[in-house]
Amino acid sequence: MASPQDPAPSATTPAAPDSPVPASGPEMTTILVADDNIEENDGDSTYGSVASSSTSLASSILRLRQENGRKYHSYKAEKEYILPSDEQETDRLDLQHYIFCLTFDNQLYTCPAGRDGKPLNRVFDAGTGTGIWAMDFADEHPEAHVIGVDLSPIQPSFVPPNVNFYVDDLEDEWTYSEPFDFIYARMLTGGIADFPKFMERSFENLRPGGWLEFADITFPAGCDDGTLPADSAILKWNTLALQAADTIGRSIESGKKYKEQMEEAGFVNVVEKVYKWPINPWPKDARYKEIGAYTEINIGSGLYGLSVALFTRVLGWSIEELEVLLAGVRKELSNRHIHAYWPIWVVYGQKPEDGKKPVPVPAEA
Repeated sequence: MASPQDPAPSATTPAAPDSPVPASGPEMTTILVADDNIEENDGDSTYGSVASSSTSLASSILRLRQENGRKYHSYKAEKEYILPSDEQETDRLDLQHYIFCLTFDNQLYTCPAGRDGKPLNRVFDAGTGTGIWAMDFADEHPEAHVIGVDLSPIQPSFVPPNVNFYVDDLEDEWTYSEPFDFIYARMLTGGIADFPKFMERSFENLRPGGWLEFADITFPAGCDDGTLPADSAILKWNTLALQAADTIGRSIESGKKYKEQMEEAGFVNVVEKVYKWPINPWPKDARYKEIGAYTEINIGSGLYGLSVALFTRVLGWSIEELEVLLAGVRKELSNRHIHAYWPIWVVYGQKPEDGKKPVPVPAEA
């Protein structure tokens, strides 16, 4: 991945607080309790989305492809990227950023990067989207130089002086002149075909002691109290979307393998946590109620854009067939009696201080 020369500075962001650990499996952040007093239609109209602007680049890159009423990136248009790149999608991505901030107690990431005594001079935002994470990080840490890369030129024109955005493909070779101290990768599921290769490139492009962190939604939706029926529209949508994504080799449950893949790439001190985004404001806890309210807007309003490429391009559905299914999904997403959530997998690891991959210990005979 080619990139111009880039300056450098440093940063610190504390990790999110520790959470309860289950008897087995990844660390789960909390057990959610439903609000028994909730009204069926008590959504708060103050939970809105945030507008964003787009940048101006070469017209050949900026031009978007039209498909089924949505616009998609034109750079490397042959790639099976499943999400739109239009204004509606940028609004959704900016709202999604706010949900992540709520999830991490107003922190931008969770790993020890910047708290371990090492400066964060160079930071890489892989799949930067609207660039909002990179700009927030740069504002908080003016001493750090932040680079954001995405297939779509949907970042603002006016950005902090310590931020650079590039239109490029994360699946191409990386040819940066200097290594990074921290690589952040959020919501890349469905956008990368070969995550083990991505892990290897990240390892190669980190300084010794540097950190890599992933944050990704996974499917299907979870439910801990049996209120999400096995024949629900949500689970049918999940099953079909998983099938379509697997067909084109771009899994939307990739987060479940990040820990193993990160360790195989040579990372140490690998930590895996699973957070929960309630599908609507059904939890009793005030913070999770707010997360659920915004998530209902984020997923519900973005449902068509999240689905249309997979269902029409891959499964061969008509728009009319898709809309019938999505009507059922939207109805369930607003049902406060369904206590479901979207699992959010956060996995981070560190490149060894000596810069070398650990030598595997042979299994005992």
